[in-house]
Amino acid sequence: MDAALALRLVLEAVEEGRSAVSVTAVSAEAAPVARVVYLLGTDGTESVHGTLGSAALDDEATAAARAVLDDPRSRDGLRALTPDGVEVFLEVRRPVLDLVIVGAGHIARPMSKMGSMLGFRVWVLDDRPDFATRERFPDADHLIRADFSDPFRDVRIHERSHVLLITRGHRHDYDCLVRVLGMDPLPAYIGMIGSRRRVRATFVQLLDEGIPRALLTRINAPVGLDIGAETPEEIAIAIAAELVKLTRGGTGAPLRDVEKITERFFDEAEPSTEEGDA
Repeated sequence: MDAALALRLVLEAVEEGRSAVSVTAVSAEAAPVARVVYLLGTDGTESVHGTLGSAALDDEATAAARAVLDDPRSRDGLRALTPDGVEVFLEVRRPVLDLVIVGAGHIARPMSKMGSMLGFRVWVLDDRPDFATRERFPDADHLIRADFSDPFRDVRIHERSHVLLITRGHRHDYDCLVRVLGMDPLPAYIGMIGSRRRVRATFVQLLDEGIPRALLTRINAPVGLDIGAETPEEIAIAIAAELVKLTRGGTGAPLRDVEKITERFFDEAEPSTEEGDA
């Protein structure tokens, strides 16, 4: 398979919501320009295109592709296939992720920039024409004048969408939240800003209106990680950190506490200091 065809297969798959791994042989044991493209759909459907020169190598390449996709932290890199030790280069491409920011206020501006930096396709929705503008959101891919009674009319929400509700008012956030919770499939992430009191009141109202309790666990509210954020920029960082944690994995704990360098590599007692050495 030539590089152009492999690239086309990968790009089309990613745009359609599938994951893709291109496996290219880089050692002499494989056929010249040998390449396999492994595609994985959201429903688990697999397809393999191309060959490394033998059924055994193709099976190994497919297994390696599955393994890297199972790890959210996987990166492009060299791998050795067994049993022949053929060296291959794996290029991992995951589906395009959408960040749908509902509300174009103070938090939305830094959030749009951070979302773009993290590789999201960013949508900004607001019902005020003077707010969702290119001047205020130069990093957004899509700016939409939306009616909050039907905010997603011009946006397709899917299982790779990350919806962030940060409108100017609780009523708007609530109306948009009800819309999201009624979707099938649900987005990968639903975040809503608000204090503990406001979030509790929202959950009570949702239950009173017949929303299943299980759906409440899908709502990230209050939104973001606990880093003591106060300013719009700090709040956007807290939300971005939560998105990274969701897509990449991790605990959200300080790496110092996770790695425990001093506990693992140093004795508890400091070496004694000879008098006069201080």
